[in-house]
Amino acid sequence: MTKETQFRKRYTDDFKREAVALITEQGYSISEAARQLDDHHTSLRKWVKQFIQGSLTESLNQSERDELLKLRKENRELRMEKEILKKASAFFAKEMR
Repeated sequence: MTKETQFRKRYTDDFKREAVALITEQGYSISEAARQLDDHHTSLRKWVKQFIQGSLTESLNQSERDELLKLRKENRELRMEKEILKKASAFFAKEMR
C-alpha cells in the first residue's frame, strides 16, 4: 500500500483579502463564500479572524481597521436598502398600471 501525499493549497494575501471581502463587504456567510471559492470554511474563518486582528490588513492601525469595518457594514446595509427600494418601486409601478 502506498500512502497518498496531501498537498495544502497556498493562497496569497491578496486572495485571502478578496475572500474576506466577500464576507465583510458583500454579506456572504462563511459557508457561502467557501462554496463560492471552492475552499474549506475553516480556512475562511481563520482569515476573517486574522483580518479583524489586523494581520491581513496592510499597515492599518486599530482605529483605521475599526473604521473600515464600520464603513463596510454601512455599505452592506445601504446596498440592502437600495435593493429593497428597487423592489418596492417596481411593485408600486406595477400597481399603478
